[in-house]
Amino acid sequence: MTVTVYVPRDSSALSLGAGEVAQAISKEASARGIEMRLVRNGSRGAYWLEPLVEVVTASGRVAYGPVTPADVPSLFAADFLNGGQHPLSLGLTDAMSWFASQQRLTFARVGIVDPTSVADYVANDGYQGLRRALSMTPQAIVQAVLDSGLRGRGGAAFPTGIKWKTVLDQPAGQKYVTCNADEGDSGTFSDRMLMEGDPLALVEGMTIAGIAVGATQGYIYLRAEYPHAYRALNHAIAAAYQARYLGSDVMGSGKRFDLEVRLGAGAYVCGEETSMLESLEGKRGEIRVRPPLPAIKGLFGQPTIVNNVMTLGTVPTILHKGAEFYKDFGMGKSRGTLPIQLAGNIKRGGLVERAFGVTLRELLYDYGGGSATGRPIRTVQVGGPLGAYIPASQFDVAIDYEALTAIGALLGHGGIVVFDDTVDMAKMARYAMEFCAVESCGKCTPCRIGSTRGVEVIDRILNGVESERNVQLLEDLCETMLQGSLCGLGGMTPFPVQSALKHFRDDFRARTRH
Repeated sequence: MTVTVYVPRDSSALSLGAGEVAQAISKEASARGIEMRLVRNGSRGAYWLEPLVEVVTASGRVAYGPVTPADVPSLFAADFLNGGQHPLSLGLTDAMSWFASQQRLTFARVGIVDPTSVADYVANDGYQGLRRALSMTPQAIVQAVLDSGLRGRGGAAFPTGIKWKTVLDQPAGQKYVTCNADEGDSGTFSDRMLMEGDPLALVEGMTIAGIAVGATQGYIYLRAEYPHAYRALNHAIAAAYQARYLGSDVMGSGKRFDLEVRLGAGAYVCGEETSMLESLEGKRGEIRVRPPLPAIKGLFGQPTIVNNVMTLGTVPTILHKGAEFYKDFGMGKSRGTLPIQLAGNIKRGGLVERAFGVTLRELLYDYGGGSATGRPIRTVQVGGPLGAYIPASQFDVAIDYEALTAIGALLGHGGIVVFDDTVDMAKMARYAMEFCAVESCGKCTPCRIGSTRGVEVIDRILNGVESERNVQLLEDLCETMLQGSLCGLGGMTPFPVQSALKHFRDDFRARTRH
């Protein structure tokens, strides 16, 4: 019987040497005359263990990691193809506490399946959601998404079903489904992981969305910095066409849905939905004034669904297992699960999928193991470069949209960046303003000019020039940007600055001019 070995093709695993490890395993097996099947899967998300090698045994998949090419001969000598003991042995993958305590719904297949195989996807519950959707009316599909409580997994957390219903109710002949895969927030990588590790989940989710609202064309707007995801998506789309899950006769239903990937040029502002639509149309990525909403007048002036990767990638689970199943996870108005990304100064960085309600402290210490430096964690930034800084005194807050809003924070895309007690929060505030100045599309004055003035004001504070007066000026500037900006880039840049001033004011006051 041929043994199957899994080595990730995920780009983060590749950066840690997974490609070289895969080559070393193939070479060693050939040298020893051993028949072996090598599958390049997605990463399981425990990045401190990458490259993570798994071997299929009678008891289940056994993990070894982190593996280097130099470890490969000793792994073979220890009979790792039969689950043999080795210093890098981690036991059964599913029994490892990092994975066993998670609630993986959106990421149920990531790291499990061969991302290039439609057959493997179907064998692991793939296309069950689309099959069910094709037996329902469009109104019933939209109602299922509404009933599930699914909210946008990007920034504003708007109810997905309401967006879909608005598009469904438009009488236009041509409608579109667009996926915002311009994952630009610092500390976020869940979109990339799903697109590289289970791309057909996104393809299926977008197909269901198209069937639900009567859209026949879909576009994935992907950041150009994701070449591995680009290849994975194009391979998945081609395979889906060949297997008749895309095209003029989806699963023999007589319904059409076509899908293609479009590359963005790396502008952060194109993560905002109307800027993304402008870019998709071949124009400069710039904010549109709303109304009209994209659901009414979106891509090429037609009704358009705009959702991100995590939102659309979750839809197949909801249609397959039912709205009530999904809604049973979570708390309050935050239903289902969220793939949370741990990054920055953290001992065990990676992806954790849990139902809403898990606390920040559990994530940082039970999963993350504390800081990588071993020093106390002073603060974390949740929700990307425009997210608020949360101090250690608030680490018991639940990961929940409303709970975070109540303390002046936001969840955004679920990225958590960790800082220990050596961080200078005045410098972090400056970074937020500088980021906005670099990435602003320039359409509105508060964002374009306000961020530039913000950098100048903080530089004066850092140099000890009239610190108290300039802190007051900085606070006034933040309020102007908050109230006057056209979109979330300028409107949210004040969040990290204001939170740094609120919780770490001494970092601004301690400046003295020498």
